Amino acid sequence: MKTLYLDCGMGAAGDMLTAALLELIPEPDVFIKELNALGIPDVTFIKESSVKCGITGTHIRVMVNGVEETEHLHDHHHEHENNDTETHEHGSNAEEAHAHAHEHGNGKHHHSGMQQIEQIITGLHVPENVEKDVLAVYALIAEAESHAHGVPVSEIHFHEVGTMDAIADITAVCMLMDKLLPDKVIVSPIHVGSGHVKCAHGILPVPAPATAYILRDVPIYGGGIKGELCTPTGAALLKHFAAQFGNMPIMRVSAIGYGMGAKDFATANCVRAMLGETMEEDNSILELSCNVDDMTAEAVGFAMEILFDGGALDVYTVPIGMKKSRPGILLRIICNEQDKEKMISLIFRHTTTLGIRETISRRYTLEREIKTLETPYGTLREKTSFGYGVTRSKLEYDDLARIAKEKGISMEEVKRLIEDIK
Repeated sequence: MKTLYLDCGMGAAGDMLTAALLELIPEPDVFIKELNALGIPDVTFIKESSVKCGITGTHIRVMVNGVEETEHLHDHHHEHENNDTETHEHGSNAEEAHAHAHEHGNGKHHHSGMQQIEQIITGLHVPENVEKDVLAVYALIAEAESHAHGVPVSEIHFHEVGTMDAIADITAVCMLMDKLLPDKVIVSPIHVGSGHVKCAHGILPVPAPATAYILRDVPIYGGGIKGELCTPTGAALLKHFAAQFGNMPIMRVSAIGYGMGAKDFATANCVRAMLGETMEEDNSILELSCNVDDMTAEAVGFAMEILFDGGALDVYTVPIGMKKSRPGILLRIICNEQDKEKMISLIFRHTTTLGIRETISRRYTLEREIKTLETPYGTLREKTSFGYGVTRSKLEYDDLARIAKEKGISMEEVKRLIEDIK
């Protein structure tokens, strides 16, 4: 499976993602020319080499009327002395955290609403699927800004320079994804930074409200680095394209890209993109376990049925001795990672446990196929398993049991009858 893994140990911004993905394609300079020919109003992309902590990568500058957004917005920061405060410039732009509800009577700067932004996006010369991706990403940002400012999406207005810059970053990433065409995108837990950030409205906590809203249900963490490491545009792009958030899978890496931010930190300020091949089927599974000593056998059995119905791959119990010499059971559930939250909810709802343990395991399975056999005794299903130099077959229990009941004979007699006619 063609897999793209994005290492966001230093967060992500739109320009950093663009630069990282750009290093994965064979002709990056040709792609920059394509971007500059799209017709994004007053926007020019500039690709340049950048070195962070001894690592060489690519930095993308997005110029709007010859001005980078951070250059423009520095004039509008409220000046506060705070050692825990950083300017909003992790990448080369301040992005959509400066979006705000329309201020009537302020004619100093031009602002764009979602309708104007959609008109700009639909007017670009990009494939239809890219256009849909761009609109979907911007919709995530608009929803987040609407929630942060407490006004409907229709009343959210974005600063003109920030709007063009964000459209440029989002379009570039969506086009690169279209060129790379990964089967699956996996994103690491996202480092969002810490402290506070200056923006057009004043000082905001990190992550900024819009970023925090977009990253709901996504694994994020802070740390000792002061400043904004993940911007709203970066968050929205990751949320839209990621099929999974977690550790890097076992993969054969064929290309690596480093997308550099503008600022310097003790840690290399970059997004690392790794493109390669992973197994067709993810062989990682979760084992969720809990101990109970105050449930009846019937209640445990019912809980097991519910867990199986909810998608558990396997559920079983083991007798154990618990504190105060009480006999109890170990309930273990095996499930896919994407079903974890659902399984945890079901365990707490249908058992009396107060805590659940999680273990990540790898499993190795045989390929399986089911054949249908037509016999004088009715239709039978036969499951064949193969792989690792092994092939084995087994008749489906339910079908054997049905024939045994209908004929009034034992299961072993049914098996012999079937073997005689196979």
